[in-house]
Amino acid sequence: MSAAHAVTIVVLTYNRWQDTRECLASIYASDACDSNVIVVDNGSTDNTLKMLPREFPNVTLICNSDNAGYAEGNNIGIRAALEQNAEFALVLNNDVVVAKTWLTPLLDAMQKDVRAALAGPLVLHADEPRIIQSAGGVLPASWHAFHRAANEAFVGQFTQVEQVDWLSGCTILARSRAVREFGLLDAAFYMYGEDVDWCVRARKAGYHVLFVPESNVWHKGVQRNYTPPPHVTYYSARNELQLIRQHRGGTGALVRALLRDARTLTSWSLRPRWRAQRAHRDALARALRDFFRGARGRVARG
Repeated sequence: MSAAHAVTIVVLTYNRWQDTRECLASIYASDACDSNVIVVDNGSTDNTLKMLPREFPNVTLICNSDNAGYAEGNNIGIRAALEQNAEFALVLNNDVVVAKTWLTPLLDAMQKDVRAALAGPLVLHADEPRIIQSAGGVLPASWHAFHRAANEAFVGQFTQVEQVDWLSGCTILARSRAVREFGLLDAAFYMYGEDVDWCVRARKAGYHVLFVPESNVWHKGVQRNYTPPPHVTYYSARNELQLIRQHRGGTGALVRALLRDARTLTSWSLRPRWRAQRAHRDALARALRDFFRGARGRVARG
C-alpha cells in the first residue's frame, strides 16, 4: 500500500462547481492521486451533483439534504474515513488548489513525529500566489486567534516543520488514531472557530499540531481585501466567545473579547462613516445576545 492509499481526502462542497472541479483536478494531478477521495455535498443546488459523477467517477459522493455547516459536513466525511480504517483523514475545502507535491511532506512530518495528530500546509492566496494567507495560527493569552505571516510575501522565510497553536481549516491532515481519542470537529461551532478548537483539543490531549511549509496550497476563499458577509461576523464573534468559555480561557480573556466587540458595536452604531456596516452591526449584536443565551450550532439568518 502506498502512503497515499493510507489517506482519505474529504472535500466539502456547497455549490461553486467550478471550484470543486479545479480542486479535484489538482488532487489527481498531484502526489495524492492514489488517495481515496470523498466529496461531501452540503445540499448544492448548482451543477455539482450532476457533473461530479460524470467527470470524477472514482470519487465517493455523500449527499446531505441540507447545509450541515463546515464542522458537521466534514465530520460526515471523517466518519466515513474512520469506517474505512484510513490511517489519515484529510479535510480540504473545495476552493483550494494543491501543489504537485503537497501530501508527501505532510505525511513525512506526521511519520517523523509519532505524537503529531494534525498537520497543515503553508496556505497562500489563490489570487496572489506568493502572498501568505496562513503559516499556521497563533492563539495568545487573549484567545484572539490569528494567522502567522498573514498577507506577507513568501520569500522562503519558513523552512522547517514546527509546532503551532492551530491550523487553517481549509487543509488539515489528521491522524485517525488520535482523532478517535480527542474527537471530531465540534458541530456546535457550525462554521468558524472549529479549526482552532480542534487543534486546542488535540494539544490538550498531549498531541502535536504541525505546520509543514514544504507543503503548499492556494485558497480562494479569502483575499487581502476580503470583506466578509454579515454571517461571518456573527459566527466569528459568537464562536470566539464560545471558544474561551468552553476551554476556560479565563475571565480576563472573556472580558477583553466582550469589550472589543462592544467597541466595534458602538463604532458601527454611532459613527456616520460606518453606516454601511449596519448589517454587520446587527449580526454582531445577535452574536453577543446568542452567546449569553447559550445558542450553539446553526442559527437562522436575519
